[in-house]
This record gives sequence, structure tokens and C-alpha cells, in this order.
Amino acid sequence: MKKNDIIEAEITGMTLQGAGIARCEDSENMPVFIPAACTGDRVRAVIIKAKRNCAFGKVLEILTPSPMRINPGCAAFPRCGGCAFRHISYKAELALKQKELTETLRRIGGVQPNMQPIIAAESPDRYRNKAMLPLRYENNRVETGFFARHSHRLIPCDDCLLAPESFAGLTRTVCDWAQAAGCSIYDEETHNGLLRQIYLRQNREGSEILVTLVINGNDIPQAKQLIQALRQANAAVKGILLNHNTVHGNTLLGPRCTQLWGAQHINETLCGLRFELSPLSFFQVNSAQAERLYTTAAAYANPGKRTENRPLRLLDLYCGTGTVGLSVLNLCGIEAELIGVENVPQAVEDARRNAAANGFANARFLCADATEAAQQLAAEGWTPDVVLIDPPRKGCDAALLRHMAEMQPERIVYISCDPATLARDLAILQELGYAAREATPVDMFPRTGHVETVVRLEREQTLPVHAA
Repeated sequence: MKKNDIIEAEITGMTLQGAGIARCEDSENMPVFIPAACTGDRVRAVIIKAKRNCAFGKVLEILTPSPMRINPGCAAFPRCGGCAFRHISYKAELALKQKELTETLRRIGGVQPNMQPIIAAESPDRYRNKAMLPLRYENNRVETGFFARHSHRLIPCDDCLLAPESFAGLTRTVCDWAQAAGCSIYDEETHNGLLRQIYLRQNREGSEILVTLVINGNDIPQAKQLIQALRQANAAVKGILLNHNTVHGNTLLGPRCTQLWGAQHINETLCGLRFELSPLSFFQVNSAQAERLYTTAAAYANPGKRTENRPLRLLDLYCGTGTVGLSVLNLCGIEAELIGVENVPQAVEDARRNAAANGFANARFLCADATEAAQQLAAEGWTPDVVLIDPPRKGCDAALLRHMAEMQPERIVYISCDPATLARDLAILQELGYAAREATPVDMFPRTGHVETVVRLEREQTLPVHAA
């Protein structure tokens, strides 16, 4: 098989990146990955890249459509890199994610927890509470959209179906203002140009919106005209800010924001708590699914009957602005106390403010590396009953997992956004005496290849906790 070959093939599987998998008998059953194809399709495709063990193709014609295939409903799909699954039913997408998670945990980690059904979103569309949109001049017009997969080639998109409808009018307003004001658009190669991104954030009710322009500089021209245009475009706009990002390359946000007009944050509620969100605050992009995720984590953290005559001790590593730990603390249903650990000073300040605003005197937050904090707390003799951990996509380093196990919590509640690193870490924790009892996937990001998972691990009394 070589580049430009034309094949006809049955699609027998799919990847989490939204590509169909075909196997060609005349090429020793070599897998061919074909974007925007799905299980059950019969397609005619052209080979665009061939390697020794696999090939990549592009659909020329769908000869027989799969029963799971639907109309994507988006002119930017599949050229835009945002969605992987606009071409299949939501039911089929959920089944694929559940299957891939289960198989990944078994294949990489050798673990098979009791797998609960994936928690579906109420709707696979319009769920995102924020969007970051690059700008480009296209045909002498300022446009926003999204980058094609693995590139910085802009695919114009006036209204992303994953974002609130309100965002479309606001992005068009900014583009029209930029055109009229003669604003230059940032070029990553030359580091010239002013406007880099439009960053929009909205609360769940749609009653408050922050509009932030990410700029390569200190100020913008005709700021009053922009303020007037945005306020007229949508009465929910509560604040208009500038984020100053003068770093070379594709870093999305700079460390400093300044106020053009209005408020510097919006208010959001989650699990009965109130949070203030600035442009730099981390917050899950799907508020409704975040509640379901944290409710599941709280259920896993609650041990039920307790013999100790003291509050349940919760340790929240990678706590960010405190949303996970405070939500679990609020939902636990029993007397508890929380220590959160985060190495970003601004996030720790936000966490402390969020705790105070919601009346939590039983929560404190440390600004430290997770591994160092685990060592420090162990040295102080403070031992957690439950460790909550929500690490970045790369997962946890082995040293942190050892320190967690050495603290001998009754339970570990692991929230993961990457099945492969989760599987690796669960295998290590199993060697350290912690068995993965139950897992619940949560579809936090419908139409994309991502899935969140909550796992409940329990200390096995028969297994020794040891350092590797």
C-alpha cells in the first residue's frame, strides 16, 4: 500500500480521535485510519500517508453509510479540529468511550474495577461555558474560528455548536470593531500584530458574560467604541478586559489582565456553592457535568460509618481554585475537614477566597508542590482519611503516588482526564496496596475524544504499603 492508492473498505472500528479503522486484506490486514468514517461504513478512500505498519486515508465517497451515522450539522466539521464525533449518534459516542476506557484500564493497567455506566450529558451541544477563539485576516476580513487539527490554519466558524449561542454575536461584534479600527492581527512567526485571541466566559444561566481580548501589547485603539458595541450586542456582558500576552509562540494567556469596563469576574454556582471566575481562574468547561462529576467523587469519598471520633480528613491534591475539594466537602454529608494543595499562587488565593465566601472554616489551602506537601503533612503527623486527586493529563509521578500510599488513607478518589495515564497510575497504586474498586466515566466533553473518569480505590489490609 502506498500514497495515492484508492481503496474500498469496511470500517470495523473507531478511535477516540474520531477516525474509522479499516483493514485491507491485500495489505496483510494493515490498519488504515480514516477520519470522519465510522464503524459500519463502507467507504471509498485515498491513501494520503503510508507507513510500514499502518496507513492514513481520506474519504472520497461513502458507499454504504453506517446505521450510527448522522448529519454533522456543522459546516466546519471535520476540517475544524474541535469535534471528533459530529458524524455519529450520541448513543454510539457514549458506547465507544465506555468501551475504550474499559479496555485501556485492562490493557495498560491490568485493572478491572466495577465499571459503572457512563454519565451522559443532557445535551451534546451548547455545553461549553468558555471559548478561546484565534483571529486571522481571511479575504481581507477579520475572522474567528478554530485551527484545523495539528495546524494553525484557521477554519472560519461563526457559531460553534459546542458554545452558547450568545458567543456568535459577540465574536462578530469584536471582528467588526477590529476591522473598523484597523487592528493588526498577531502573527506567531514574526511576533508582530496586536490581537491574538477572543476569550469568552459565561455562567450557566447565561446572565453574566466576560469578554477578554488577548493582546500582544498594552492597549487597544477605539476602546470606547468596542465597549459600546459589546454592551449593545448583549446585555449579559458584565465585564470587558484585556489580557496582556507578549510571549512569543502559542501560549494562550498572559499572567496579567486589565479592566476596560465593568466587572473583572462573573459568578457561577456549582454543587450549591458560589464561585467567582476571572479570566485566569480554572473551572470545568461543562458546569452541569462538573456537578455530576463532583457528586460522584463525593459519594466515593464518603466511607459511611466511621469509628474515629473526629471529622473526616480530606486531602485535595492539585486543588486548583478549590472547586473539587470544596464541592466534595459540601456534598459529603458527614462532618469533615479539607486541606487543599496547589503550586500556583493565584489559584491558592482564589481557593481561599472561595472557601471564605462559602463559609468554610474547616478548609485550608497550601501553596506547594503536591509531592512536597504530601511529605510535609506526613512529617507533621496529619494523615488523611481520603485523598482526592485530579492531576493534569500527564497523571502523577511515581514519587507522589508513593507518598500518598505511605500516608495510608482509607480511600483514594482519583479523577482523570486521560485513560492511559490513569491506567498506568492505577497499576502503580495497586502495587502499593490500593485496589481500584469502582469507576464511573463522565462525558464532560461531548463530541470530542475526551472522557473524565472517577475511580474509588481502597486500601487492602492484606497488602503491604511499601516504597518502590
